[in-house]
Amino acid sequence: MKTYDVCGLGSPLLDFIVEVEEGLLAEIDLQKGEMHLITAEESEAILKMIGRYEVKTAPGGSSANTLAGVCALGGTAVFLGKIGDDAHGGIYEQKTLEHGVESKLSRHDTEGTGHAITFITPDSERTFATHLGAAVHFRREDVFEGDIEKSKILHIEGYQLEDPALKETCIHAMECAKGSDAKVSIDLADPALVGRNVVPLKELVLEYADIVFVNELEAKAFTGKGELEALHEIYDMCETAIVKLGERGSLIKADDTFYRVKAYETEVDNTNGAGDAYAAGILYSIAHGIDMERAGSIASYIAARVVASTGARLNVSIADEIKKL
Repeated sequence: MKTYDVCGLGSPLLDFIVEVEEGLLAEIDLQKGEMHLITAEESEAILKMIGRYEVKTAPGGSSANTLAGVCALGGTAVFLGKIGDDAHGGIYEQKTLEHGVESKLSRHDTEGTGHAITFITPDSERTFATHLGAAVHFRREDVFEGDIEKSKILHIEGYQLEDPALKETCIHAMECAKGSDAKVSIDLADPALVGRNVVPLKELVLEYADIVFVNELEAKAFTGKGELEALHEIYDMCETAIVKLGERGSLIKADDTFYRVKAYETEVDNTNGAGDAYAAGILYSIAHGIDMERAGSIASYIAARVVASTGARLNVSIADEIKKL
């Protein structure tokens, strides 16, 4: 018997969320719409620069957001990662539990909890300046193999697949999943990261992935092709391929069947967490044996609910709502 629908590996990051004009991104030298790794010193400087803005704090991290979404849909999830032995780590762990996700977070003695400064521009696009902190020290000994074995799906964020040590940790986890009849899900996460690591990422997808998530920019970076051709190419590497298209919906290919999924119309507050929520809908549905057409509808619905909210996660259960879809 499997205890969890999804076991997630990822970087536990506190989000510092700020709404800014696009000019500030150029001033800081951040490419809009991408994730940028920064040092502790760079983070301190940026936080000083945005001191005049209102900054909101919330738990984040791509995989963690997806797990919170799975639980909001009525599923079960457990999160593996590394936080600092500090106040931010305590806040993060508390919020993880409040979202219904079981926490198996290790603590690092000297490095603080990681954080992502999330810039929301007037067009609702999000750009990240991320200091991984303790998260970069996540190692094989921090992986609870028993939790992977008790899960239907292992979900990994692409951000974990660039750093050699983190990649090694993820490979160990994926080997464990393959040995315990758990499906492996990978969200490629960021077009710049994909562009830097195309060959090794393709090797990992071919060897381990059952489910692959990309958006249209990541699809292009991964395959060099447009969204539809990219979908078919990625499907040739795995069981279920998904290309997320934002307000244009999504494309899914599974069991040799193609699905074009419409987005739900909604009032957009910000796009932060939309892709993670969409992934939650697909993974929840696969774990519960829901057909892929309805899975796409569930995924689009929870993504719409998230973009209409102020944060990257829902703070309420929508388990009853999706029964009507």
